Amino acid sequence: MVPAKTKKKLIEVALPLEAINKESAREKSIRHGHPSTLHLWWARRPLAAARAVIFAQMVDDPSEYVETLLRDPALKQAAARELAKRETLWDERTAAMAAAVEADADLSRLTEAGLRPTLEECAADLERERLFDIIRDLVKWENTTNEAVLDKARAEIWQSWRRTCAENADHPRAKELFDRHTLPAFHDPFAGGGALPLEAQRLGLEAHASDLNPVAVLINKAMIEIPPKFAGHPPVNPVSRAKPDLVGRTWKGAEGLAEDVRYYGQWMRDEAEKRIGHLYPKIEITEEMTVERPDLKPLVGQKLTVIAWLWARTVKSPNPAFADVDVPLASTFVLSAKVGKEAYVEPVIEEGKYRFIVKVGKQPETAKDGTKLSRGANFRCVMSDTAISGEYIKTQGQIGRLGTRLMAMVAEGKGGRFYLTPTPEQEEMAHGAMADWNPEVDMPENPRWFSPPFYGMKAYRDLFTSRQFVTLTTFSELVQEVRKRVENDARDNSYADAVATQLSFTVSRLADRCSNICSWDLRDGQGRKSGIRNVFSRQAIPMTWDFAEANPLSEVAASAATAIMRVADTLDRLPTKGIGFASLSDASSQGITVNKVVSTDPPYYDNIGYADLSDFFYIWLRRSLRLIYPDICATLAVPKAEELVATPYRHGGKEKAERFFLDGMTQAMSRLAEQAHPSFPTTIYYAFKQSETKSETGTASTGWETFLDAVIRAGFAISGTWPMRTELSNRMIGSGTNALASSIVLVCRPRHADARIATRREFLTALKTELPAALAHLQQGNIAPVDLAQAAIGPGMAVYTRFAKVVDAEGKMLTVREALALINQELGEVLAQQEGDFDADTRWALVWFDQNGFAEGEYGVAEQLSKAKTTSVAGLVKGGIVALRPGKVRLLRPTELDPAWDPATDNRLSIWEMVHHLIRSLESGGEAAAARVLAALGSKAEVARELAYHLYSLAERKKRAAEALSYNGLVQSWPEIVALSRDILPPPPPPSQPSFL
Repeated sequence: MVPAKTKKKLIEVALPLEAINKESAREKSIRHGHPSTLHLWWARRPLAAARAVIFAQMVDDPSEYVETLLRDPALKQAAARELAKRETLWDERTAAMAAAVEADADLSRLTEAGLRPTLEECAADLERERLFDIIRDLVKWENTTNEAVLDKARAEIWQSWRRTCAENADHPRAKELFDRHTLPAFHDPFAGGGALPLEAQRLGLEAHASDLNPVAVLINKAMIEIPPKFAGHPPVNPVSRAKPDLVGRTWKGAEGLAEDVRYYGQWMRDEAEKRIGHLYPKIEITEEMTVERPDLKPLVGQKLTVIAWLWARTVKSPNPAFADVDVPLASTFVLSAKVGKEAYVEPVIEEGKYRFIVKVGKQPETAKDGTKLSRGANFRCVMSDTAISGEYIKTQGQIGRLGTRLMAMVAEGKGGRFYLTPTPEQEEMAHGAMADWNPEVDMPENPRWFSPPFYGMKAYRDLFTSRQFVTLTTFSELVQEVRKRVENDARDNSYADAVATQLSFTVSRLADRCSNICSWDLRDGQGRKSGIRNVFSRQAIPMTWDFAEANPLSEVAASAATAIMRVADTLDRLPTKGIGFASLSDASSQGITVNKVVSTDPPYYDNIGYADLSDFFYIWLRRSLRLIYPDICATLAVPKAEELVATPYRHGGKEKAERFFLDGMTQAMSRLAEQAHPSFPTTIYYAFKQSETKSETGTASTGWETFLDAVIRAGFAISGTWPMRTELSNRMIGSGTNALASSIVLVCRPRHADARIATRREFLTALKTELPAALAHLQQGNIAPVDLAQAAIGPGMAVYTRFAKVVDAEGKMLTVREALALINQELGEVLAQQEGDFDADTRWALVWFDQNGFAEGEYGVAEQLSKAKTTSVAGLVKGGIVALRPGKVRLLRPTELDPAWDPATDNRLSIWEMVHHLIRSLESGGEAAAARVLAALGSKAEVARELAYHLYSLAERKKRAAEALSYNGLVQSWPEIVALSRDILPPPPPPSQPSFL
C-alpha cells in the first residue's frame, strides 16, 4: 500500500496543558447539565480534556506550514520582533551562564546548534500560541455550547484537513481517504461513558461509539445517537401542544425531547405515587411526641413528609444472656452535626430489650457514639458491651441472620428538617412491600469491589429493601407504559423509543440513591444539609452497616423528581449537529475503526471492574428497555468473559489475568494500528495507577507497563505522553511520581514497516541526543514540574518505539520496564546537567537542600561542601541564603527572606536567591507581587525557572510535599507573572555623578 503523506499534529509537539488540566479539575464540581448526571459511569474522562485532545490530534502543528505563515507580512514582522527579543535574551543568558561557571564553562555546550532561536521557530510559536488560545477557550465549561467558540475550532480542523487532502491528491485511494468535502469519522472502541465520541461530535465529526458493555452502549445511544436524530423536534405531550406561547416556537437542539422527558417523567412519578404512595406514609406530629421533644410543639397536628428512614443492620447478640436479641451494628448515632441543629439517636435499654429515641442537641461526651469498635466489621453488643467480631458477623450473614432495625426518621416541614423517633407503624410499612419479580443475578465473590456477598448478601436483589425493590420495579414498568403513551401522542415508534430510553436512566439514578448500601452523609456540619450518599461514592459496592432509605416520591436529591430533572437538563446541553452511532461490539474483533480518527479510553488493567459493577444498573435497564433493544439487552447479565480487565478471580490467578489482559489489549490495539485513518495519530488514555511498587530498576506500575507493552506489540510507535490531571490543587502532592495525573494520554502512530533492530547502546545514544532538547521544549512550554517526569516519557518512548526492537549485548530484548528505567535515569541526568548553568552558591545550596532540606546541618559538613563548590559559608551568609548558629548551618526559608530585598543592590545575587524571593513574593502577595520581583531581575530571571524544575524534582523525590508545592506553583504561575511584569517599568538607573572635565 502506498503510504499517505502525513503532517505532524499539534498534540505531537505541544499543548497548553495547564489550561486543559485546570478546566478538567474544575469540571468535577459541575453537575447541572453535565453528561455525568445522565447516567453514572466509572472513571469518565473530563469533557474539557476530551475536546482538547481530539482538536489537537486533528490540527496540524504550525511547524508543518511555517513557510506559508511567513508569507503573511504581519506575521513575519511579528516573528521578526519576537526573534530580536529572543536573540537578546539568548545572548545575555549564555554570557551569564558562562560567567557563572567561570573556568569550568563548556561553551560549546552553551552554544551548540539548535539553541539559538530562528525566524521559523518564532513564527511557528506565534501561530501555536494562537491555536493554544482557541484551546483555552474551547475547554471552558461555559463554552461547551458556545457555537462561536466551537466554530473557530471546527474551522481549524477543516483547514488542516484540506491541507492534508491537497497534499495527498495523487494518492491511489484519494477519493476514499482524502475527500476535502467530508471530514473523516471518529470512533472510540472502548466508549464507556461516552465523553470522547460526544466531544468528537461536538467538534463536527460523525461519531461512532462501541463497547462490549450494554450499559455503556445505552449511555452512548442516549448521548450521541438519539439527540441528533430528533434535533429541532417539537414536544408531543398534550400540555406543550396546548400552550399558546409554545405553539409555533422553534425548538433548538434537543430542547423538545427534553421537554417531553420532563412531562412524561412527571406523569411516571405521579402514577408511581398512585400505586406505591401508601408505602411512603407521612408522619403526624402528636401531643405525645412533644413530651420528650418540646421543639415539636408548633407542629402538633401536622403531617410531615418523611424524606429518609435511617436503619441499622442487626445480628443476634453473641452474649448468651441476650442470644434472642437482634443488636444494632451502627457506625454512628449522630444524625446532624450542623451547629445549632444537632441531633442524635440514643439507645434505651429496658426489660432485656432496647429501643431507639431521637434527641436534639449535642450528644453527651459520655455517650458512646454508635456500636462500632474499630475499622472493619468490629462492633459491640449494645446490651452487654460484648465484642462482636467480623467473623461472627460474616457467619451470621451467611446463614441469613442479618436483620434491620429502624433508628430514626428524617422529615421535612415548614420549619425545616426534623429528626424523629421511629414508630412501629413506620417500620412495619417498610417491611410490608412484596415484589413478584427477581432478577436472579448474583454478585461476584470478589472482595476488592464487592463486600456484601461475604455477609450473605449474594444477589443484587439483596442490595435493596423490600420497599425499595417494589419501587424500582414499579418505575421500570412505568417506562414501558410511558413509551406507549408517547407513541400514541407522537404516532412515531422511534420517538417513543427515544423518550423511553432517556427515562430509563431515571430508574438507574434512583437505584443508585435507593439502595440499602446508601449511607447518611453528615457533610461537614458547616451549614450544608446532611443527605443520602449514593451507592457508587467510589468504584465499588461496599458493605454499609447503618444505611439511609430515601423517599423517592419526595422532593429531595434522591427523589424521582430530581432524577427526571437531571436527565432533562443534560439533554438541553447535548450537541445535535452531525450523526452518532452506538453499537455493541468487542474491541478485539471490531471493524468499525476503518479509516476513522481514533481516541479511546480502554479499561485500566485491574483498576475498575466495569462489567461486574454495571450489573447493578443493567438489571433495571434491561427490565425497562429489553423490548426496545433486544440485541443489546439479550443477556441476563453484562458480558464478562471477554472484558479486557486483569481480574485474578475470573482468570485463575494474577499471572493468567495479566496474560489475558496483555494478549487481549494487544489484539485490540492491533486493530486500531491497522485500521485507523493514516493521516492522524491515535490517542489512548491510561489511568496511571498510584499503587506503585519498587523494583531493581526503580519505581514501576505493573498496569502501566503492561499497557505500554500491549500498545508497542500492536505495532504502534509512541510520539507523546501527556499527563491529564483532574484533581484539585489541594491534592498537588501524593504518593509516587506525577501523583496528580488522573490519566496519561498516549499519542501513537503505526511504526514504520522498515523499522530496524537497535542495540541498547544505540538506544541510549539516541536518548541522550534527543531527550535534552525535548525536555527544554517542555520546560519552555511551561509544563508543570509535577507533570514533567510523565511527559518526558513521550519523547523517550518515541526513541524506543522507533525501532522494531532494542536488544542488549546478549541479544536479549530490552523490556518496556527497562526502557522506562533508562528514560527516567536520563531525565535525572539532564536535570542534573542543568546544574552546570548555575552559580557556585546555588550549586552548594542544591546539594545541601538535597541532604537537609531547610533543616539544620553540621557546620563542618557545610564548610567542606563549600570548598568543593568554590564558595564559602561566610559568603553564603553574606549572599542572604544561609543562617548560622554555633556549629549549625541551615538554608533560609522563603518566608525568612528580607521583603525589602532589591536585586539591583545585591552584590552577591544567586539564582537560588532569585527563586526563593519569587516564591516569597508569590505566596505572600500573589502573582502581581512576584511580577514586581521578576521585572527587577530582568533577563537574569529566565534561568530561575530551570532551577524551580530541578528543586521540584528533588523535593518530590524526598517526599517534601510543602516545598514541592511551592516550586510547582512558581512554574505554573510563570506565564502570568511574566505577562504582569511587562507592564512594570524597570527601576530608574542610579543618578550619575556630575563631570568636572
